Amino acid sequence: MVERPTIRARAIRKVFGDVLALDGVDLDLPAGQVHGLIGPNGAGKTTLLGLLLGLAVADAGELEVLGSRIDRASSLPDGVAGFVDGPGLYPSLTARRNLVALARLRGHGGDRVDDALERVGLTDVADDRVRGFSLGMRQRLGLAAALLTEPQVLVLAEPANGLDPAGARHVPRVLSALAAGGATVVLSSHHMDDLAALCNEVTLLLRGRVVFSGPVAKLAAETDELDHRLRASDPVAARTIARLTPHVQLLPDTEPRSGDDVLFVRGTVAALDDYVLRLGAGDVAVRELSPVVPPLEAAYLKLTGAEAGASS
Repeated sequence: MVERPTIRARAIRKVFGDVLALDGVDLDLPAGQVHGLIGPNGAGKTTLLGLLLGLAVADAGELEVLGSRIDRASSLPDGVAGFVDGPGLYPSLTARRNLVALARLRGHGGDRVDDALERVGLTDVADDRVRGFSLGMRQRLGLAAALLTEPQVLVLAEPANGLDPAGARHVPRVLSALAAGGATVVLSSHHMDDLAALCNEVTLLLRGRVVFSGPVAKLAAETDELDHRLRASDPVAARTIARLTPHVQLLPDTEPRSGDDVLFVRGTVAALDDYVLRLGAGDVAVRELSPVVPPLEAAYLKLTGAEAGASS
C-alpha cells in the first residue's frame, strides 16, 4: 500500500492582483524528510510556504496537509507550525515568557518551554528580553516556539538568516532530528551549501512553476561541467598535462602567478577524473581539487539562467 504524502499539491494557482505567483504547482512530500524550496526572488517560494501555513488560500487547485484539504472552509490542521516573514514575538517579554504565552494560547502548559529553549541553544538567555536579541537569536526563538507543538509539519522561510556559529550548529540538528522522528520539514533558503547538507530533496521554482523537484544529488547532476580549483605539487607540469587532457580546459584568465601552486580547470566529472590520473602518472601530487561553485549552486544557476553571484 502506497503511503499518502504528508503534503499534496495539485495544480496550485495563486494570483495577487496582476502578479501570477504560482502557476500550476504540483508537489508530493512524504513524512520524514527535509525538503528545500529554491528559486530566484519572486519565484513563488514565500507564497507556497504561506499556503502551507494557511496564511493564504489558493485560487485554484487542491492542497492537502496531513490529510486535510486547505481551503476557505477549513482551518489548518493540528500538527503544523512555522513562520514565513519572521517569527511573531513580543520584544518587551523575555524569551521564556514569549514561549509560555504562546503555549497557553495554544492550550498547552509551560512544561515544554525549557526543553524547546535547550534544543535551540537559548537556555542561557531564556530570561533576557527579546528586544535585545539579534536576528539569528530571534530565528532560533521562533523555531523554539514551533517546537512547542511537536509539529508533524514544520514550515520555515530562511531559517538560517542571521545565525551565528552556535545557531548554525543547533538549527540543522533540530531540523534533522524532526525529520528522523517522522516530521516533514519544508524550508526556503538562499544558502545552497546548507540545503545540500540538510535536505533530502529540493523543489526549484521559476516564475511560479516547478522547474525541478527531486533528490539534491539529481539536481546537482544537472550541471555537465564545473570549474575546479586545483593545488598541485608541480603547477607547471599540471598546466601542461591539462592542455593535453581531452575535455579539460585550463582557464587562462585565472592561471597562477609565478611560484603559485593554484590553477583553475573546467571539465566533466569523467574528464577531471582522467586528468587526476594523468597527474598521478606524471608524478604530480594533487593537494586540492574542489569546485569553485558547489554543484547544487551551479545547477541552480544553470537552470534559472542566473549569473554567478546574483541574488537567489
